[in-house]
Amino acid sequence: MKMLLFIIPAILLAVAAWMYADATMHGNTSKTETAADLQPQRVLIAYYSWGGTTRHAAEEIQRCTGGTLLEIRPVTPYPEDYDTCVQKAKEDIRAGVRPALIPENTGVDMTAYDTIFVGSPNWWSTIAPPVATFLAQNDLSGKKVAFFQTHGGGGMANCERHARALMPKATFLGSISLRDIQKDSFAEAISAWVKGLKKEKNDK
Repeated sequence: MKMLLFIIPAILLAVAAWMYADATMHGNTSKTETAADLQPQRVLIAYYSWGGTTRHAAEEIQRCTGGTLLEIRPVTPYPEDYDTCVQKAKEDIRAGVRPALIPENTGVDMTAYDTIFVGSPNWWSTIAPPVATFLAQNDLSGKKVAFFQTHGGGGMANCERHARALMPKATFLGSISLRDIQKDSFAEAISAWVKGLKKEKNDK
């Protein structure tokens, strides 16, 4: 009996450690009861990337879905210097700035797509301003939308919530949060996430 008292806690600790390691490796994800029908020609992957990490995630999603990539680009790019960019992003977010985007990013023909993947880095616990502009200028009503986000340690924070607020009439499929230092494991994490989005709710 005394031996069991030691064995059971040890097993529970091992299971908890495995679950933590799995979540850390594959990113934190969420999913709704709605499944995605990912026909390659009907999938759009719209993303903003400053340093390349979110672009890498978007390219992995394209590899899994065969969808069309659309890079969200402001007319005036954010500074290349990291510290200067951080300060500029902080000022823009606090002021609620929505920077103008290049013409290719405005008035996108959303009728050509059924499923939209939207990607952003975590900037000051929210989506990057160019992503906010894109969502405000392009109507995603009736579309199935999945959100992906990259971060340097801040996790999902308010990113998903703020993105969803800008597309209230879209059907939300789920989200994934990916840490930049685990970039080498993005392919595995994203592949598992996309497969999960495809599953019917009765086939989990």
